[in-house]
Amino acid sequence: MIPPLLQLDSVAVHAGREDLVELGVHALPIDLSSTNPLPDIETGGLSYEAMAGGGTPHPEGGAVYARLWNPTVARFESALARMEHTEDSVAFSSGMAAMTAAILATTRESGRHHVLAVRPLYGGTDHLLASGLLGTEVRFCTAEGVAAALRPDTALIILETPANPTLDLVDIRAVVEAARGVPVLVDNTFATPILQNPADLGAAMVLHSATKYLGGHGDVIAGVIACDRERAAALRRVRAVTGALLHPLGAYLLHRGLATLPIRVRAQQANAQRIAAWLSTHPSVARVHYPGIAGDPHGLLGRQMKGTGAMISIDLRGGFEQARRLTSSVGLFTHAVSLGGVDSLIQHPAALTHRPVASEARPASSLVRLSIGLEDHEDLMADLDRALAAPRVSHPLRHHHR
Repeated sequence: MIPPLLQLDSVAVHAGREDLVELGVHALPIDLSSTNPLPDIETGGLSYEAMAGGGTPHPEGGAVYARLWNPTVARFESALARMEHTEDSVAFSSGMAAMTAAILATTRESGRHHVLAVRPLYGGTDHLLASGLLGTEVRFCTAEGVAAALRPDTALIILETPANPTLDLVDIRAVVEAARGVPVLVDNTFATPILQNPADLGAAMVLHSATKYLGGHGDVIAGVIACDRERAAALRRVRAVTGALLHPLGAYLLHRGLATLPIRVRAQQANAQRIAAWLSTHPSVARVHYPGIAGDPHGLLGRQMKGTGAMISIDLRGGFEQARRLTSSVGLFTHAVSLGGVDSLIQHPAALTHRPVASEARPASSLVRLSIGLEDHEDLMADLDRALAAPRVSHPLRHHHR
């Protein structure tokens, strides 16, 4: 039995592995079964009913069918909940599947259909909310505008901090207080449970695009929501009906990734701090968006966040044209969407991840986002320096041949 009171680094290594000694194994097991033998009709039916209702298998009824529940997924969920200081967590096939389930579960359980969303948000989340696809009425607002925007039928408040892609920080506790009992969902993808625990500040649900830092190696798509047991049951009911269960191999990769998450995040953060400070003096950079450098008017660093993270965004003096040259001229950085992996990525949010966002909320065309990896920081700075100095060339599609 793992001791209940451990430091975070120990929890990351041992959580969700409590029964491995009893099983006689050292590495995490993977159960890839899509279906499971039934002991008999009665107990199998009870197990099915329990899982479809958001619970766990009947002790004698078995796991029945993997769309309802899987032991490998459950191990990861247990580990992530412990790291986020919640009673439970629910894993999904993607971050967007997790966000969809959170909205559906909350509106269905409450009978309310008004959602408040604090911008900026990840482009996919913003697009989902603005589309009206889930039958909700959505109002976008600032963190300071939450109290005034509340309605009697408000079911959920959604925020992201640090925000994607501007790295804006939102005071979670202040929003929770302004919400007056309406549940608050915090997208904690950029911070990870290593740097921030929103549930400790009153958030009802803590969402991660687990594709990013939790996995950390760019080889799994997943989402997860940490919350209390009652909300977890509601989320599992939605997951069972919509078929959004995380594949067990993905859960295995994520659980394995948690063990190195503290080391990876801190090392990537150390790189990012050096690179952000250097970029703030670079002649091609008009502004660096990075906690601390970008300012901290609410005093959240050290109070809400334990660190500054490893994401940086920069506004370029040369605007979109220089952004295009930079992203196409890097060598060590990979020009690709996503973030949080061991290798460094660069992308242009307005043209890619935030392309579906309404024009008034879309990032500036001069803004480029950097996900800092584990490479040597001097190599990364040299790569950026070369690419920022890349000569201007005419785009081939702009030439007209007669």
